[in-house]
Amino acid sequence: MEMEDPTMKLSCQVTGKPLTRSMVTSMLLIIALLGSWSAAEALKLPAVFGDHMVIQAERATPIWGWANPGERVRIVVNGKVWARTTADDTGRWKTEITACPKAGSRLEIVVSGSKEEIVLRDVLAGEVWIGSGQSNMEWPVKLVMNAEQEVASANWPEIRLFVVKKRVADHPLNDCEGEWKVCSPDTIGDFSAVLYFFGRELHRQLHVPVGLIETAWGGTPAESWTSECTLRATPMFQPITAKWDEAMKRYPEEKAAYDQALKAWETEAEQAKAEGREAPRRPAEPRGPDHPWRPAGLYNGMVVPLAPFAFRGVVWYQGESNASRAWQYQKLFPAMIRDWRKLWCQGDFPFYFVQLANFMKRGEEPGPSEWAELREAQAMTCSLRNTGMAVAIDIGDAEDIHPRNKQEVGRRLALIALARDYCRDLEYSGPVFKKAYVNHNAIEITFSHDESGLATPDGAPLKGFAVAGRDGKFYWADAKIVGRRVVVSTPKVPRPVAVRYAWADNPECNLVNGAGLPAVPFRSDNWPGVTFGRK
Repeated sequence: MEMEDPTMKLSCQVTGKPLTRSMVTSMLLIIALLGSWSAAEALKLPAVFGDHMVIQAERATPIWGWANPGERVRIVVNGKVWARTTADDTGRWKTEITACPKAGSRLEIVVSGSKEEIVLRDVLAGEVWIGSGQSNMEWPVKLVMNAEQEVASANWPEIRLFVVKKRVADHPLNDCEGEWKVCSPDTIGDFSAVLYFFGRELHRQLHVPVGLIETAWGGTPAESWTSECTLRATPMFQPITAKWDEAMKRYPEEKAAYDQALKAWETEAEQAKAEGREAPRRPAEPRGPDHPWRPAGLYNGMVVPLAPFAFRGVVWYQGESNASRAWQYQKLFPAMIRDWRKLWCQGDFPFYFVQLANFMKRGEEPGPSEWAELREAQAMTCSLRNTGMAVAIDIGDAEDIHPRNKQEVGRRLALIALARDYCRDLEYSGPVFKKAYVNHNAIEITFSHDESGLATPDGAPLKGFAVAGRDGKFYWADAKIVGRRVVVSTPKVPRPVAVRYAWADNPECNLVNGAGLPAVPFRSDNWPGVTFGRK
């Protein structure tokens, strides 16, 4: 008796008619082809691995990706097998290139699966740095001082650039979007100016390839770059997530009202245009789930996908969006840094940042300042191991929150890295407040980073110092350099107890050391500031 073919019992879900043997054969062939296509396409690397990339020299390089579950993956570098591994049950695999290529090495990396391979060409070994923060980090080369000249001269084939596409996420992502590009006049214009000038200085001094990874978003606060776990588990930060949770509850209603208001505005704008009138102001869109201020949103979408890519360190320029909560930033900023270090498991890697530049109208008398308190919070973060701060108090712009002299900002960041990470014998910081002594009617101040002497750039009298008595009211004071000390006094305060320097949004100040680097703004008192207790 002939056995019935079970496939003939199948019926088409569309026609309801039985499938013929030829139809079944065709379907099985299609399924097989789809299966082979899926297997061929299963081998994948994260976006941060690509042609023209730079890998961190002289250290093990983690490399990871995806394949079919259980598939064997092989890493070949310049024709030699450097690593083998197997994809886990989810298809994820990870290994390390442990040969630690020397800086300047040129590599071709081949990642092979069972049926497919990925070839990474024009790979260099060198120094890799990540640049992050808000708009002053994102600010592009094409908009800086002498931009036309800077763009035209950006022929640096051994500097490579990678920009992480902006992305807000409600959970940690495993990949980002971006591609490596060779630095040239055609590619540098839209790249981070601070990160580029930092990397260019390293390249000039070290004569090795430099890879620069930009992950920045203008106008964003530090909590967007911090993990949700840290924000929700720390009592001081819980108001941040609580406010966001409340905003998300209101969002559907606010979004509906916005959509209605937007339609009305569009009608009014069209009518105004037809009548030659100025259009009314566009209604403000409420913050929703994809807003860059979402707590942890940029950490999830623009930081986590980069880990555990090997690199030397991070440079950071941010703080403007947290100035009104500077007291909270004293804890928030270090917590963010610790989050990043925990994510990468590379130890306390270098984390160097820019202190806020001078900005806004200059005050006539000493007074409170949110920006001064934010700068203090940044300076306090230097107590974390392997951190450093570039001072920009002398190169800001009273009328522009985005000062154009990014060249000097990048150079000052590079000085820190050159001295701290590359063993160059140079001064990398201006004078840093050490101690204040009351001596009768004057206060004497000592500093670190004063070995090359204390001075003013043009030999002019010192400016920017203020003293107060026990009443806490500050007055401008006369200041003079006496050896390696600064002596400050004023007849208005016969018994001074506290001194402040450059304590304002846009202070007039001019103390430098022999290297020409500006002194770090400071205060000797610990009286509560205007942001104290703000959450």
